[in-house]
Amino acid sequence: MAKYDYLIVGAGLYGAVFAREAVDAGKTVLVVDKRPHVAGNVYTEEIEKINVHRYGAHIFHTNDRRVWDYVNRFAEFNRFTNSPVANYKGELYSLPFNMYTFNKMWGVVSPQEAAAKIEEQRQAAGITEPQNLEQQAIRLVGADIYEKLVKGYTEKQWGRPCDQLPAFIIKRLPVRLTFDNNYFNALYQGIPMGGYTGMVERMLEGVEVRLNVDYLEEKEKLDGLADRIVYTGPIDAYFQYRLGALEYRSVRFETEVLDQPNFQGNAAVNYTDRETPWTRIIEHKWFEFGKDREGNDIPKTVISREYSSEWKVGDEPYYPVNDQKNDALYREYRKLAEQEERVVFGGRLGEYKYYDMDAVIARALEMWGRS
Repeated sequence: MAKYDYLIVGAGLYGAVFAREAVDAGKTVLVVDKRPHVAGNVYTEEIEKINVHRYGAHIFHTNDRRVWDYVNRFAEFNRFTNSPVANYKGELYSLPFNMYTFNKMWGVVSPQEAAAKIEEQRQAAGITEPQNLEQQAIRLVGADIYEKLVKGYTEKQWGRPCDQLPAFIIKRLPVRLTFDNNYFNALYQGIPMGGYTGMVERMLEGVEVRLNVDYLEEKEKLDGLADRIVYTGPIDAYFQYRLGALEYRSVRFETEVLDQPNFQGNAAVNYTDRETPWTRIIEHKWFEFGKDREGNDIPKTVISREYSSEWKVGDEPYYPVNDQKNDALYREYRKLAEQEERVVFGGRLGEYKYYDMDAVIARALEMWGRS
């Protein structure tokens, strides 16, 4: 007889939420993860009294009150507001694109002037139905902002020319005729005090967790331990890439401790020119500390340079490349997944879909409700 009701593969947000709900419902659960820690890509570790986001910046934001109340069961959130800065060859611009951006770019001072400038460049481009990311961006913000603040960054991020990327990628980009520097259009936003790792550890309290376990290497033995499996790894890896490998973008981080209290004065600075090899620099202390006295009381700072790269088998998959070719291949893997009656495929890798954190949690709660 199986020892557990559920075997959950992956101790990230999806797996932790599913495990919490199952245990609270009286089910027996085993969670395994191939990494030496829980929390997946939201893992944070303390360096010089600063919680460092090891796998890239994660800022929680949502309009879903149920999800916000859920995460607040496991952590107290600060009031961090994401206001990135764009650096184009030493010129600094506000992100999201707003009146500060338009003033710096064109010298305009009113929303009417900014709107007129965008419309003038939109008309000059003659784009009515955008067919790719380049056309979509020019239609949204005009050619000047596209050339300085979108093109280089996006091509570094995705490793492809903008005119070969789908238009939908840029639809997430906020454009505002106000002086609002809050990047996210979300009612609730913040970062767990003390970092994400503690939040996920509290989700997993009372749950049996085994780390440094590669499920796919021990699949037969582990599958025999449970009635049902929740799998949050790459769906193509589960099927041993029998139909071919799905494509991802990967990210490499160079993290260093600096012997100074303040490097860039902001949590995130995007480098939007093509020549700078990294996409952005994260200064981790500003996710949790004020930018004046409180932050400067810590005499050191920790920064991470992010480099986007093409993924190959063995690398860490970050962003699904949801173009026509890959989505078609995913649909074929999805057909195979539907034949696995004991297995739930979930999360960013299991469903080959870009998920914000709140959507991952909502999806895990939804799938638990169906199980």
